Amino acid sequence: MSEVVEEPAWRRRAVERSTRAAKLRAEQRVQRFLDAAQDLMAEKGTTDFTVQEVVDRSRQSLRSFYQHFDGKHELLLALFEDALAAGAAQVREAAGRHREPLPRLRAAVETLYGQCRPTPGENRPLFSDFALRLLVRHPPQVAAAHRPMLDVFTELVEEAAAAGAVRPGRPRRRAAMVMQTVIFTAHSSGGDDGSAAPVTAPEIWRFCLRGIAVGGE
Repeated sequence: MSEVVEEPAWRRRAVERSTRAAKLRAEQRVQRFLDAAQDLMAEKGTTDFTVQEVVDRSRQSLRSFYQHFDGKHELLLALFEDALAAGAAQVREAAGRHREPLPRLRAAVETLYGQCRPTPGENRPLFSDFALRLLVRHPPQVAAAHRPMLDVFTELVEEAAAAGAVRPGRPRRRAAMVMQTVIFTAHSSGGDDGSAAPVTAPEIWRFCLRGIAVGGE
């Protein structure tokens, strides 16, 4: 039986160093594409831009773009996921300013509602239409993108249930229903055109609370 010769430690270190460097370069290229797309969205006020515009703005090659993304849809999905992850961090931070479970959950609901609503005089958030198309065509991707936000809301619902402030049981399902109510209401509520008075953040909180509070049924 032949003896197995262990790979020298220096060789393993050299390969690992090379792999880390290649990974870092790839991450930097991807970020440049994402930054270019963000700039174009900010300038145009829409997601109506081309892959070539992203490539030109990033000062990279079309070949490099397709090494990292299947197309514009996947680029937008990456931006969508990043936006939701950042939003989840903001919600967690807002909840963290309160000590009691129910005010923490209220802060999360009102912060998410504010993220989904346009500011006065501006259009709806740029990802609104894209998110709706994505929901219809690729529901698993939507679920994966919303997971960080759902994790935050699930923790907050669990805390509130443990404190006796909301009904116990199925916290993740309740968290998902609260999130869906907030997001849908924010996107469909009336706006500046005078067609309907927009729902306020305190209103959406009171509505959600009645659905999950002890004695709320």
